[in-house]
Amino acid sequence: MEFIKLLKLRLSTSVLFSSLAGYLLAIDQDNPHDNWILIKLLIGGFGVVACANGLNQVFEADTDALMDRTKNRPLPRKAMSITTALIFSLFLGAIGLGLLYTLNIKCVLFSLVSLCIYVLGYTPMKYMGPFSGFIGAIPGAMPIMLGWLALRDEFGWEPGIFFSIQFIWQFPHFWSIAWIRFDDYKKAGINLLPTKKQDHKTAFQMCFYTFILLPLTIIPFIYNENLNNLSLTGFILVFLMGLWFFIISLKFLKRRSDLQAKKMMIFSVIYLPTIQLIYILDNHNLLYEIRI
Repeated sequence: MEFIKLLKLRLSTSVLFSSLAGYLLAIDQDNPHDNWILIKLLIGGFGVVACANGLNQVFEADTDALMDRTKNRPLPRKAMSITTALIFSLFLGAIGLGLLYTLNIKCVLFSLVSLCIYVLGYTPMKYMGPFSGFIGAIPGAMPIMLGWLALRDEFGWEPGIFFSIQFIWQFPHFWSIAWIRFDDYKKAGINLLPTKKQDHKTAFQMCFYTFILLPLTIIPFIYNENLNNLSLTGFILVFLMGLWFFIISLKFLKRRSDLQAKKMMIFSVIYLPTIQLIYILDNHNLLYEIRI
């Protein structure tokens, strides 16, 4: 049970869904579904993410003990030794990278870079200032690109756009968490808010990045060279989800309360997998066939 807690299973699962989304979006007549590629992607991706989560807790064992949100993790409670957590995490990472290497070199290199940025960049920079959010958003947005590369072994504007969507999404998502947990983070010397305060400027930036998602998420419906099944139905659904998210952010900007921040955080968790699911269903002709 302690090993499962070390993996941050819920976070790892959400990351895997993004990898799966990238893979499913990459499928077409020239790049058909392959069971072995998908299995290696999911197991390998899980290993790398679990390794990152474990190493993060190894490095933050002392500060995790200071916060209510993290004090019951295995290492702060001394339910597991640092050495055991380190060996277990590295073992999972080695298995994950090894499996991804059997897919293609791009997959393993991107995964390794993401792992290093998260553990060696984002983790220590959280104590230095808000810029850490930008650094952390890079590995956070990589899984959907990884899923695409696993099947196609090549880049394109499509995975770049999906990467950008997930990159931008992380700012209102994680800043809403940082707003809610402001006092708890403060105990450990962490301040992730862009102005380091629960003020109008921070709320405005959260609202601004939510607005950026509106035009960004409809680009695949306009320039769809390799996603040629996207429909007007999908366009409308994605736009409405973005509009709903933006309206919630406007309410937060107006009131700037913990309650509104929590509503924003909850909807952000719903928003990303929902629009990814819309893209997938639409690209596989599973939505109403009105074409742009």
